[in-house]
Amino acid sequence: MRKILAIWAAKLASAGARLLGKNGSSMPGTIALKICPDILTRLSNDIEKDIIAVWGTNGKTTTNNMIYTVLENQGYRIVCNKVGSNMLSGVVSAFISYSTLTGKVKADYACLEMDEAYARIILKYLTPTKIVITNLFRDQMDRYGEIDTTISYIQMALDKAKDATLILNGDDPLTASLGTNYKNTRYYGITENLGLNLNETREGRYCRACGNELKYDFYQYGQLGKYHCDKCGFSRPTPQYDGKNITVDDYVSFDVCGTHVDLPCKGIYNIYNALAAFAFCDSCGIEKHDIAKGLQKYKGQIGRMEEFTIKNKLVVFNLAKNPASFNQSIGNVINEKRTKDVIIGINDNDPDGNDVSWLWDVDFEKLNDSSVTSYTTTGIRSKDMAVRLKYCDIDERKITVGGDMKQDIINAVNGRGERVYIVVNYTLLFSTKKILSELEEEL
Repeated sequence: MRKILAIWAAKLASAGARLLGKNGSSMPGTIALKICPDILTRLSNDIEKDIIAVWGTNGKTTTNNMIYTVLENQGYRIVCNKVGSNMLSGVVSAFISYSTLTGKVKADYACLEMDEAYARIILKYLTPTKIVITNLFRDQMDRYGEIDTTISYIQMALDKAKDATLILNGDDPLTASLGTNYKNTRYYGITENLGLNLNETREGRYCRACGNELKYDFYQYGQLGKYHCDKCGFSRPTPQYDGKNITVDDYVSFDVCGTHVDLPCKGIYNIYNALAAFAFCDSCGIEKHDIAKGLQKYKGQIGRMEEFTIKNKLVVFNLAKNPASFNQSIGNVINEKRTKDVIIGINDNDPDGNDVSWLWDVDFEKLNDSSVTSYTTTGIRSKDMAVRLKYCDIDERKITVGGDMKQDIINAVNGRGERVYIVVNYTLLFSTKKILSELEEEL
């Protein structure tokens, strides 16, 4: 009875949130857990095939939803926290949204993005059969601490799922090192040197096996690349899923395992996300050409290089929440050869991380480019962001400290640039999406 009561209460709360126009992606789970603390164990037992956990600093929402798209295209029934609510209450909410009023979950798979710090807590209630880890970067220092703390959280979670198949980004030495003591490990990566030559802050400079500094033949971005340790022999594993013949234009394409993939997404990092999804789906026995067809149907989630047309001008909207993801967003802006107006929104609420000193680790200097016609900073820390841009030797006359996101967007759309790029951190995501959707209808 507690399980049924919890489901009814959660579904009522979810319906109420929708009527009020709120997201409410984790609140139903919070209510359900108070009524029935072991509800996740009870509901997850109904999954007929695999429970997939997707972890990592960047790309886990996209990777999780790419996996969902391929599985759905094959006709499978899937539980998925698609909007990225990835703590315990969010995972419970996802299961409840797919359950009947009698507490049955009829699903073949569960695709579950999980917060790295919460994975060890979530795994008290369910055990994934497959775990995908995308990459590991510093993120929200006041919450996660240094990268070693995040890795320790992940290792605690892995210790609860020792029989799981691991699917790891082999180009990231921090992620690849997690597979050392596991028999069932598959790696993905890009052996080809893409020649990006990005001057970025590097994590994981030292070998996790012996502490010696790693040597690199080349970097892709961040610490991802081809590496080895001269002292103990730890090196980049040969990936079973190796991205080749990569092209980057408005969208990207690549070959993997003899199969061509056209991906309706921008950005090199999305090739890594797609390789992770491909590796997982192949491990499930899905035909490779069917995986490629499914990936081609993928539609980006909120703020993942999402496109809007306002007054016949393309507006590109992206979420960035740490130095690595901001550097990738900056790369997307600068690789766009058309002129553009840029809006950067920074909040410092709890989900964003209260410490914004990480802004000084972002390579904003690359934004000092003649193709950018104006810069607008907005959000709670708009002035801090404006100061950061001034230290990039950007002409101060091109920098505006905004504050009203709707007006900031209207001003940018009316600006001289041919396109508008908007980059925000987490708590500006949904409100900015709503404004963009409204402006697309109004203007």
